[in-house]
This record gives sequence, structure tokens and C-alpha cells, in this order.
Amino acid sequence: MKHFADRLSFAIRDKGNAVCVGLDPRWENLPNEIKARHGAGSLEAVAAAYEDFGSQIIDVVAPLVPVVKPQSAFFEACGPAGLAALQQLLRRAREHGLLTILDSKRNDIASTAAAYADAAFDGLEVEDRRLGVWETDALTVNPYLGRDAVEHFLQAARRAAGAAFILVRTSNPGGGQFQNLVCAGRPLFLHVAAAVRDWTRENLGRCGFGDVGAVVGATHPAELAQVREALPEAYFLIPGYGAQGGSAAATAAAFRADGLGAVVNSSRGILFAFSPEDANWKAKVEEATRAAIDELATATPMGGLRRHGSRIVNPQAHADIADQP
Repeated sequence: MKHFADRLSFAIRDKGNAVCVGLDPRWENLPNEIKARHGAGSLEAVAAAYEDFGSQIIDVVAPLVPVVKPQSAFFEACGPAGLAALQQLLRRAREHGLLTILDSKRNDIASTAAAYADAAFDGLEVEDRRLGVWETDALTVNPYLGRDAVEHFLQAARRAAGAAFILVRTSNPGGGQFQNLVCAGRPLFLHVAAAVRDWTRENLGRCGFGDVGAVVGATHPAELAQVREALPEAYFLIPGYGAQGGSAAATAAAFRADGLGAVVNSSRGILFAFSPEDANWKAKVEEATRAAIDELATATPMGGLRRHGSRIVNPQAHADIADQP
């Protein structure tokens, strides 16, 4: 099963949900036990605490969800040690059978874009071999520089059977400043959606979805529905659910009737569902993860994938991917 969309569809069916857990560590919210173990005396110590925390989060959520999404900025803030921690967490997630989306919102021109893309997916080419760096399954990408820049990410992703998630309509309050500007009779974000539609149709999986997805925020449900109409074959990565104010119901239009087509990210709502002094913080993370799954199953077509918290409920979960709709 080589195509990213096929692998993602299988993972969603296998876990019975489309929840993505964001890995966005913040020092002030870490459990006190982890802060005490590592201290805050250096960037290296903070990075070690982030890796410790992230590793335990992965251990908790891996049996429950199909995807995790590390946000690279929090690790970059710790310097080289933070980048090493990010690399270890990506590896740990893969070892636990999770798909990974590296949230870096990369892009640039020419050889710089190619370097970003190579680092994300199949590594730095040196003479006749490639040396892996992040080896993520998918990467968030800024489309503002156009197809010639995005092309490097598409090529690298396809070499690695990965995917690019293109920013289309973001969840932040000020996103509409440019994304809603009307150009040739429609808002700019729909022009981006049209480009993503063409790009993803270049390489469709057997599940019917392509390897170029769209980032569309849950905080703008009407616009999310517009993007879905424009992009029937693209997987959506949906930020903004939970702590940012987007409801489960606001994500419903992103899903296909069979519960596929979207992954809904929750970062703070799961990652910090506890107070730093709580000794049983991992139990609260698990509880919050299950609560998100239940809420989305009730409010969206994702509910067709599961039955009251059981892990594998779709009878087609282990069928040949060619037989999937």
C-alpha cells in the first residue's frame, strides 16, 4: 500500500476515527514531574523535557488515533537540541504505527524549496544515496509562491509516497485579510482550492483521494463547505477544532459519507487536558482523546467508522484497499 491517501484511509478505518493529535509542547504546561526531572537550565534541558513529554503522549494516543502532527516551531525554539528531539519523536511515532504530518508550512523558490522538500521526505541526496532527515509522511506547505515552488514538494512527497497539505483557508482570525480577497469574481482561497484540485488529481489513490491535501480551518464552516465542493478528491487537514473555537459539527462538511476525507487536529485540547500538578496526567490525556473521538463521531460522518468506542468496527477495515470506495 504505497499511496499516501490509501495508507491514511486504511489507518483511519483501522482506528475507527480521523483524529490527529498535535504535538505542540509548551514549557509552562508540561507536567511538573517532567519539568522537575529535566529542569530549565538550558535549551538542551527544555528540549529533553519536550522529547520526554512527546514520547509519553505518543505512547498514550498511538492505540487510539491514526495520525500525529508535530509543530516544528516549538522544537526549533530550543535550537539544535530541539530539532534532535523532533527527529526522535517522528521516529517514535512511526515505530508505533502512526502516520505523521510535520507542520512547518514550508516554501521558498528553486533550490531552497527543493532543500526543504528533501529534508521533509526522502532526505538529502549525497552522491548516489539519500540521507534521511525528518522522513515524515506529510508536510504542510504554503502555496503563495506558486506551482514552480510547490512542485519540489510534490515531487519529493511522491518519491516517498507522502503528501503535501496546502494552506487553503486557515483557522486564525486574520486569515481572511488575504484569503478572502475577491479576485476574478471569487475569493482567493477558492483559487488556491482550484489549484489543489488540479494537483491532487495528478496522483489519485485507489481510495479516490489524491496526495495533495488542503488545510482548512474548523473556525470557518461555511468556507470549509465551499472548499469541499471544489475539492472532492483531496484529504482535508482541519485545525481549529476545540481550543481555537471550532466545533465538531463545523467539520462535518469535510467528510465523505463513508467517514473518510478529513483528519481533524486537536492539540491543546488533548495535549494539555490536565493541570501541571496532576499526577495522573496521562489518564486525562487519554480521556480527552476518547472524548474528541466520541464528539466527532456524534457530529460528523466519521461516526460510521466506529461503534461506541470499539477500536475496529468497519467491516472493510482490513479489506484490500482496491475494494474501498
